[in-house]
Amino acid sequence: MAGFEVTTSTRAERTVVALVGECDLSVCDELTAALLGAVGEGREVVVDMGELRFLDSSGVHGLVTAYHAAKREGVPLHVVNAGGVVADVLDLTGVAELLGPPALDGHGNV
Repeated sequence: MAGFEVTTSTRAERTVVALVGECDLSVCDELTAALLGAVGEGREVVVDMGELRFLDSSGVHGLVTAYHAAKREGVPLHVVNAGGVVADVLDLTGVAELLGPPALDGHGNV
C-alpha cells in the first residue's frame, strides 16, 4: 500500500484523529493504538477520514474495537468526512450508521 499517517490533536472538548492515505492490515495496529489512546483521554473522539483513500476490513475492525472501548468508557466516538470507497466500505459494513457524525455546535463546527 502507498502510505498511511495518523495524527491526533485536541480541539476544544474533542480529540481529533486524522487519517491520511491507505489503511490496511499493515497499519491496523497503528490505527487501533491511536484510536484507543484518543478514547483513553476521556474526551469526545472525532475520526477525520477526509484524506483517507482506502480502508479494508482490518481498518473497520480497528474502528469497531475503538467504538466498543469508547462505549465502555462513556466517550462519544464519531467518523466524519469519509468519501469515495472509504464511505462505501463504512456504509456496507454498517459502521457509518454506528459511528455517525457528531452534532454541530452553534457555529456549524464539529
